[in-house]
Amino acid sequence: MMGDSMKNQLVSAIQLQEVEMQEKPGDNKQGSSNTGNETFTVEEAVETIGFGRFHVMLFIIMGSANIVEAMEIMLLAVVSPEIRCEWRLDDWQVALVSTMVFLGFMLCGVLGGYLADRYGRWKVVFGGFVWSAYFSLLTSFAPSYGWFIFLRSMVGCGVAGVSQGFVLKTEFIPAKYRAILLPLASIFWMFGSMLIIILGMLVVPTWGWRWMIRFSVTPSVILLLLFQFIPESARYNVSVGNVAAAVETLQQIAKMNRVSLPPGRLVELQSEKRGGWRILFSPSFRRTSLLLWYTWFVASFIYYGSVLGSSELLEKNLLCLTDPDQEHQVKHQNQDGLCHCIPFQLRDYQTLLISCLGEVALVPVNICLLNVLGRKLSLTVLQLGAAIFFMLLNICTTMFGFTVLLFLLRSLVSMNFNVVYIYTAEVYPTVARSLGMGFCTSFSRIGGMIAPFIAQVLMSQSVILALSPFAMACVICALANLFLPIETKGRALLVRNTVLFSLQTSFNSI
Repeated sequence: MMGDSMKNQLVSAIQLQEVEMQEKPGDNKQGSSNTGNETFTVEEAVETIGFGRFHVMLFIIMGSANIVEAMEIMLLAVVSPEIRCEWRLDDWQVALVSTMVFLGFMLCGVLGGYLADRYGRWKVVFGGFVWSAYFSLLTSFAPSYGWFIFLRSMVGCGVAGVSQGFVLKTEFIPAKYRAILLPLASIFWMFGSMLIIILGMLVVPTWGWRWMIRFSVTPSVILLLLFQFIPESARYNVSVGNVAAAVETLQQIAKMNRVSLPPGRLVELQSEKRGGWRILFSPSFRRTSLLLWYTWFVASFIYYGSVLGSSELLEKNLLCLTDPDQEHQVKHQNQDGLCHCIPFQLRDYQTLLISCLGEVALVPVNICLLNVLGRKLSLTVLQLGAAIFFMLLNICTTMFGFTVLLFLLRSLVSMNFNVVYIYTAEVYPTVARSLGMGFCTSFSRIGGMIAPFIAQVLMSQSVILALSPFAMACVICALANLFLPIETKGRALLVRNTVLFSLQTSFNSI
């Protein structure tokens, strides 16, 4: 505890020194007559503006981006039984569909982060919306299995660009509100997940899965129109030397929130290393980056393992139920080949809907953990809890009991993903925040690529063997997170990596 207190004091002291260093070069450029002029940074402006009407709009529009991402990902769980039946697919072919989506996400994740740091967050997010909507629509016309997986991988590339919206949103939110607003954004993810399940319930039995995909593109089109009201990140504009644009953005936000900017002029040092991958491997970030990559891998691995695994358990009825109904018995009689041509029933859709509610039901718990325990310890607690509930899915229980266990598991893995997102956005400086997020999301998609082959292929052979890797990954990651060098709770977003470089030197001397 004493060491943590000393580290927090060092962070505050170094940040104050950096602000003073930033003021001096700006003053010199303006001449001696402006020596007494007051200055402020983007961080100070964001904190002064506080929370207001702009942030409500930001929360709704950018949070809705999660609807698009959730619908594209959850669509795989709903469509799997349908394409398995239509094209007579084996288990590994069904799993390959999800893997190809995450492959597209992984390959474009780093590229999207690089482009966002070089050319702006707004452009990348807008392009991601257009790209994902276009290829998702084309998917509904796929004439064969090969075309289907190719087009879904293209959708994954677009979703990688949309995910940069989290960075854009984070850079506008004051520090004390991030631990509240960012977890609440999971409401939109839950809404997207539930929307695609409801579409599946209403559309698939009558019109088929192709029309379900066509209807699912509608939110992307709406968001393309609403996204025009979101400005480019002021932090990004300052990092590239476009101070005038940053000031204009901050003035518009302040006016909308009915407050004033701090007195003086905006000052920030321009960095010439925007989007430089070397920052992620510098002494300041090396250990953080390596641990975060594994943490993101596990976060995605267990999240999609819970989503696809529950879908597989319900589709093939691999559950150990103490109260099986007639439908459950009939399904088990259809195991005469590798292809299980069994569509979801109403009860299956209802179970998936209830499990989706778990992603937001415990948001208050998530917020308390972030504010009380901090980011690092929250990750450890959530991952250990997820490990326990993965193994509990193997026990024999009633259908209601399984629904409760799945509900709690989805809550834990969703909260874990929230904390990982928040910590990553807070720990990297502005000049490498999108690239850092891009690398992390790319590693997460490796977990997403592996999860289907365990949750959908191995699950058919043995439920306990399929659940064990997810639980083991949680335990290992929970222990690894204790070695993350920096706690970001309550800390301002950094502009450059020089602060953490100095901080790392100071830590080594303690």
